[in-house]
Amino acid sequence: MEFDLFLRYGPDLLKGFGITLLCWIIGSAGGAVLGFVIACLMRWSAAPVRWVLGAYIELIRGTPFMIQLFLLYYGGPYMGLVLTPVQAGIASFIVYGSPYFAEIFRSGFQAIPPGQIEAARAIGISEFTILRRIMLPQTLVLITAPLTNFVIILSKETAILSVVTVPELLFQTQTMAAETFTYVEPFLALSLFYWFLVVLTAELGRRIEIRATRHLKRAASST
Repeated sequence: MEFDLFLRYGPDLLKGFGITLLCWIIGSAGGAVLGFVIACLMRWSAAPVRWVLGAYIELIRGTPFMIQLFLLYYGGPYMGLVLTPVQAGIASFIVYGSPYFAEIFRSGFQAIPPGQIEAARAIGISEFTILRRIMLPQTLVLITAPLTNFVIILSKETAILSVVTVPELLFQTQTMAAETFTYVEPFLALSLFYWFLVVLTAELGRRIEIRATRHLKRAASST
């Protein structure tokens, strides 16, 4: 195994890793925010809005991420939307992730005992306050595990961005392999980078779940 290749291509791999992190973090955060908004609208909006959002969820979940990426990057200019590869990658992540995040939030909302919500409404608490003070704290604890799992899935989906020339980690790895005619070292490095992301995300999700559970236990014991 030629370890000197890592010294030569190390800066390029780190640069690709940085772009992978950029697309993954911004795309995941944006998708989570949009998914939360969709979940709230699905719960509190009028029926026509729910139908439109339901169709959006089914459409995005029913089509592969690569096709959505191609349509946004190559089809966008026909509609006046011209994006750089990185911008297209981030936007595609936000669109692709939002329906899944919306369903995760929706399942968390439905897990809240209806009696709590009915009691809050009975004493005149507004819907926004019910969401902020009653539903959201409990929902975040309930959905921490599925949120973590989906964010991990998104971290590995970043490899698809190379097909539209986003200079992320897989793109740099393929360049390294093509220039050196070696494949074990580049893809070993690629595997280690993604393994590191998965382990780090899983550990962070576990710690968040533990802290949130402790917070709820202290709140319950004080009442």
